[in-house]
Amino acid sequence: MASTPQLSLISKPSPSPLFPNFPRTRFTPFTTAGPATTSFKCLASQTGFFTRLGRLIKEKAKSDVEKIFSGGFSKTRDNLAVIDELLLYWNLADTDRVLDELEEALLVSDFGPRITIKIVESLREDILSGKLKSGSEIKDALKTSVLDILTKKGHNTELRLGFRKPAVIMIVGVNGGGKTTSLGKLAYRLKNEGAKILMAAGDTFRAAASDQLEIWAERTGCEIVVAEKENAKASSGLHTNYSLMEELIACKKAVGKVIPGAPNEILLVLDGNTGLNMLPQAREFNEVVGITGFILTKLDGSARGGCVVSVVDELSIPVKFVGVGERVEDLQPFDAEAFVNAILS
Repeated sequence: MASTPQLSLISKPSPSPLFPNFPRTRFTPFTTAGPATTSFKCLASQTGFFTRLGRLIKEKAKSDVEKIFSGGFSKTRDNLAVIDELLLYWNLADTDRVLDELEEALLVSDFGPRITIKIVESLREDILSGKLKSGSEIKDALKTSVLDILTKKGHNTELRLGFRKPAVIMIVGVNGGGKTTSLGKLAYRLKNEGAKILMAAGDTFRAAASDQLEIWAERTGCEIVVAEKENAKASSGLHTNYSLMEELIACKKAVGKVIPGAPNEILLVLDGNTGLNMLPQAREFNEVVGITGFILTKLDGSARGGCVVSVVDELSIPVKFVGVGERVEDLQPFDAEAFVNAILS
């Protein structure tokens, strides 16, 4: 008898245990068994489904590069287009001027001063030593430098969901960053790959967030548990508010008590439009709960795509998904090579 693997997606911190006192809507017990709806079937005794699922999603991203980034990062690409002009007629005598302008282009795209200086000085050294002898070689070296940062410091971009079920993904972030939307889109993608999804709304600090999550559950055909209205308190405050971060810690502990070893992933949603301002957020959330990966949203209209490189370089935490549009399909697995080719085409 085959059973459909189950995956829980939890949005935002909660000061109370995960399941007690939560009325269930569109929810059937975990023990319900039924045939898998896709070719990716998993027998109840098999333990590798979630591992294969994470790899499968990453492989699909690799095989569909044009779809992933064709509509995204256009403004970042426009900002960096000046690099091609600079390098087209490059000669050794123009090295300082060209590198100064290249440095400015990277900074405008939010690569950050530390990583920008590191890249530019490496290029300068290779030019002066004779390793780079043409504009095309400099461009290739630039792309290689960026790719090396993303692959060496941000490896393990596939989801790590372990082998026990249910696997739990915890979604955290500040108000307005796109947590609920990202959760809904992630649920849609995972369900299409054969996982059975249960959404759970934590303490959202925003009155309409639970309702929004219910809409996503209905839209994606997923099950959901939500708190009773009288017990759902929408608080106010910034992500740096001490009590809110304490509740986030409590939520993580509560999940671990119900399901040993959970959450399997803690994904921080970061708004790409904030650029380098996302770094303080990432640092604090990581210190409090230990982030395993990032979801970068709103990059379709952002001229700050370089922030992807900066956040990975500083924190050595991988970007696992990026939001490049408004459609339900537009939360895409992050592929470093595709990203570099998109912004430095």
